[in-house]
Amino acid sequence: MSPLTFTLVTFAASLGAGVLGSLLGLGGGVIIIPALTLLLGIDIRYAIGASIISVIATSSGAAAAYVRERMTNLRVAMVLEIATTTGALTGAFIAGRIGGRGLYILFGVVMGYSALAMLRKRRMADDAESPPDRLADRLRLHDSYYDEAVGKEISYRVTRTPLGFALMYAAGVVSGLLGIGSGALKVPAMDLGMRLPIKVSTATSNFMIGVTAAASAGVYFVRGDIDPFVAAPVAAGVLMGSTLGSRLLGKLRSSRIRLAFVLVLIWISAQMLWKGVR
Repeated sequence: MSPLTFTLVTFAASLGAGVLGSLLGLGGGVIIIPALTLLLGIDIRYAIGASIISVIATSSGAAAAYVRERMTNLRVAMVLEIATTTGALTGAFIAGRIGGRGLYILFGVVMGYSALAMLRKRRMADDAESPPDRLADRLRLHDSYYDEAVGKEISYRVTRTPLGFALMYAAGVVSGLLGIGSGALKVPAMDLGMRLPIKVSTATSNFMIGVTAAASAGVYFVRGDIDPFVAAPVAAGVLMGSTLGSRLLGKLRSSRIRLAFVLVLIWISAQMLWKGVR
């Protein structure tokens, strides 16, 4: 494959990853890493390095639009970012001690867990009453947003804040290890654990993933795992895709977003587990 063809194929794949990443709050890394490793044969460490850059690009492209539309819960994001950034630094240092096969398997397990968690949530009632949470009350984490798809204001209450804090640390570790922005764990943690609506979980995850990725990007850069030839077309494609995806989220129904999340994660989990065990 010529350098021009490689750049164009990488850009096209990144464009699609950016759209899906911003719609699902995943950061695009869960699409980019399999595309680079399985389709283009790039070493997983360089794919992770490029994905770290793409995650920052996704956050930059989508976060502003979601904040403007009031779908992002900034108070929840600031509280949870403390845990996820600390976890990202931990994961980035651990990544250098784990072999490539182990990263494939870990990636597949994480994606499979996320898919099962979101599938279970899809069968539950979204409007079920949330348990009281004194910490969330004290921090004033409850909020509302306008859902364009149903044409009304949706109010929600945040619950189980300590559980969300612990899950976000684990999500940060995964982000540092795999370069995926940890949206695959952040969205289920907020949606399932803290009972935020799926659109709020997605928008808040997009806001957080850039900070989480930036915390570990320096470690990957110093280690030489970020190749500009790979990272540049990835970042450009993901940035354009995430900007487009941010315009679509408000118009889609929550059930469709959750179903798309589950299907994408199941496919990726199967592919990466196969790559790790064969």
